[in-house]
Amino acid sequence: MGLTDKPRASPEALLALANREGRGRLKIFLGAAPGVGKTYAMLQAARVAAQEGTDVAVGLAETHGRRETELLLEGLRILPRTSVPYRGRMVQEFDLDAALKCRPELILVDEYAHTNAAGSRHPKRWQDIEELLDAGINVWTTLNIQHLESLNDVVQRITRVRVRETVPDANFDKADEIVLVDLPPDELLKRLAEGKVYVQDTAARAVDNFFRPNNLVALRELALRRAAARIDSDLLERMQGGGVEGPWAAGERILVCVGPDETSSMVVRHAKRLADMIGAPFIAVTVEWPSSRFSEKQRHRVTEALQLAESLGADEVKTLVGTDLVDELLRYAKFENVTQIVVGRSRSSWLAELLGRSFPHQLIRAAEDIAIHVVTPVSTERRSVWQGLEWRSLSKKTSLAFLWSAVAVVLAIFVGRVIAAAVPLPNVSMVFLLAVFFSAVQFGIWPAVFASVLSFLGYNFFFIAPFYTLTVARPHELLALFIFLGVAVLSSAVAGRAREQGAAAASRARATRRLFEFARRLSSLAEPQTVADSTVAEVHRDLGLPAVILFPQGDDLVVTAAWPPEDQLGTATMTAARWAFERDEPAGAGTGTLPNVPWYFFPLRASHGRVGVIGIACGGKDGAELDAEERALFETLAELTATALERSQLAREIVVAKSATEAEKVRNTFLASISHDFRTPLASILGSATSLIEYRAKLPDAAKLDLLSQIKDEAEHLDGMVRNLLAMTRVEAGALELRRDWIDVRELLDRIVAFAKRRGAVQGFTVRTEDDLPFAPADQTLLDQAMTNVVGNAVRYGGPDAQIVVEARRVGDDLLISVADDGPGVAPDMLPHIFEKFMRGKDLGMADGGEGAGLGLAIAKGIVEAHGGTISADSHVIDGHGTRVTLRLPLGTGQTL
Repeated sequence: MGLTDKPRASPEALLALANREGRGRLKIFLGAAPGVGKTYAMLQAARVAAQEGTDVAVGLAETHGRRETELLLEGLRILPRTSVPYRGRMVQEFDLDAALKCRPELILVDEYAHTNAAGSRHPKRWQDIEELLDAGINVWTTLNIQHLESLNDVVQRITRVRVRETVPDANFDKADEIVLVDLPPDELLKRLAEGKVYVQDTAARAVDNFFRPNNLVALRELALRRAAARIDSDLLERMQGGGVEGPWAAGERILVCVGPDETSSMVVRHAKRLADMIGAPFIAVTVEWPSSRFSEKQRHRVTEALQLAESLGADEVKTLVGTDLVDELLRYAKFENVTQIVVGRSRSSWLAELLGRSFPHQLIRAAEDIAIHVVTPVSTERRSVWQGLEWRSLSKKTSLAFLWSAVAVVLAIFVGRVIAAAVPLPNVSMVFLLAVFFSAVQFGIWPAVFASVLSFLGYNFFFIAPFYTLTVARPHELLALFIFLGVAVLSSAVAGRAREQGAAAASRARATRRLFEFARRLSSLAEPQTVADSTVAEVHRDLGLPAVILFPQGDDLVVTAAWPPEDQLGTATMTAARWAFERDEPAGAGTGTLPNVPWYFFPLRASHGRVGVIGIACGGKDGAELDAEERALFETLAELTATALERSQLAREIVVAKSATEAEKVRNTFLASISHDFRTPLASILGSATSLIEYRAKLPDAAKLDLLSQIKDEAEHLDGMVRNLLAMTRVEAGALELRRDWIDVRELLDRIVAFAKRRGAVQGFTVRTEDDLPFAPADQTLLDQAMTNVVGNAVRYGGPDAQIVVEARRVGDDLLISVADDGPGVAPDMLPHIFEKFMRGKDLGMADGGEGAGLGLAIAKGIVEAHGGTISADSHVIDGHGTRVTLRLPLGTGQTL
């Protein structure tokens, strides 16, 4: 945005305003020490607000027995306090729940930094106030300057007293309004002596310790400075939110401009000293423009100066991008309400300074209401005119550009001669402008300027009389010749700059596209390992340096991904990586921590904490550190990676939570099923046993025998269900131990059918086996249980009139055992789930007798698969109805048991 563009509001400021919507407003009455009248001032303002119609409630106000303060409470609604047991006595604390329940428009809560008694909802009162603000209630509170966390050590050095109750600076900075309650030290000591602050004995001790005149003066200065800084921050936020341009010199703000010359570090130090002298914050910026081509040494200077500014405590370090250095710098300065700018004067040529084209000259001419400080270099040596042009060493590619520019001029001479011979034209200079434009578009500014000079000489030599000399006979031709040179040079400069800007824009577009594609690729990755592998490959591709990612494992970091592949790092390198992870700050090359390590490590930060560390080997670039642009790209990739890792972790947590939910659902189903299925036989056993106990003398022997038979049958039923549960547990744990033996399959099937009839099965049974059916190698006990469950399932769901066919035959090297019934069958959509746990007849669309926990077929499946076989089910197999369950077991021909 240029200087003439309409200023726009800051997105950050607008976002901060949006976040405050629906939140209560916080007003802090700030004082330098106890007794300056903070509570008194708060209550006075509250009485005025109540008279104006505001719903005011006093949540807590500490009067400390001061009569004039207590009088201000009269007429205000006072909320009752809550009693909290603390060390054997009841302590009166602020009742947060009562305040939230009555929801006044404004509530007064004294002593912002107070520590609540143990057992309260929040350990600190400022946390209570945060909950009130989140509920949309406006809060007024009081605070002494010594309770700010950042000033805790300073106050201890001044007063020799350690303040235990502190408030985070972030909460203080979020306050919507700060009211400074000031009282000169002499007046405060007078109030203390009169007993208006503490009782006499306490006041005397306070004067000897905390309330010394020099302490009070220092605390007062701290309070005034902190309030001024908070007000300056509020002013800047309001200006940015409203799109208002500065500077408004309500408070000094210094901006230091960092460039690629050797004076950059000196300029930063000068800005720091200036900021300290006037007590103002300072900002460090560097401006990049599309046509800028800094050397490696110049980029290193810029990076080093910005790092120096950050280490000296700059409020912000930023890289700006603009086509005009002066306009961009002044735009940013007005946006940040800067009142003073510090720049360095490089050793420019005397011609540049004479023409007023040096950067400080242009800045001074364009600045309005902003003081400009120009820091001069130590050396007074001047550059020559040609040094001011900043010639660069000619590479092979640059030499070819000049050669092709000369070829273009030669071609223009040839074309001009042909045109002049064919058509008598008074001027063919446009042909030479085409050569100049060709050089500017293809090779940039300097080859185009070179082409302009050659065109000037060629046009004079070949097309202006006297020909083939550089002499000009007529004055108007000399004027036309110099006008042509000027037009050619200006045209080449414009075209060259457009080319360089287009190339820079294309480069930034490619970089942006790479970042977009990388972010899109990360969004499709679900596993942390694949995210890490993709990231190190992308970093290596973009920066051309080895990259590595380390994840925490146990109490240490381990290499998770690296490109080129790397299994381990050196001891010093691992120390830098651990430091970056544990301290949540960059470490290694180019930082203040272990700068000799040839790796630069950056923590991968997520919302819930650090998830790992990413590093890049700066030693791969001949030991050079990353410049500002490369560092910004690297850190952007790191932030995208951290977001992707957090997303993958959240995805895993969702899967775990879903699995836990499903497991809980299955467990509840299982418990409900078991309780229902156990209740029926237990009720029968209990009823029969009770009848035998109470009426044994009156019951005939037949009745007694019948009751005992019922008890026996139901006990066997319970025993079968328990065995099924134990078998299912063993199946799921993979703990089935097979004791194989040769089994007569015909005998096995007859035994299973006989057992089903003894259990009361009324269906018709048919057993079919081949005459030469071989013995099968299997665990007889487990196979009995599997077949019992399959036949029992057919009995239970086939219906009382069903015909059940149990068949065994050999198919190749396998034994096929099938159990078919002509009952109602299984619904097609439920057939794939028939072998799942807890699937019962009512779930499968079959008649359900209400027995069984739905484990029978699941157990059978586990037993068959433990034997190396398979089990399957088909429905509607007999005239459009019925169900068949087929077991396929390997016969193991030639196997020795």
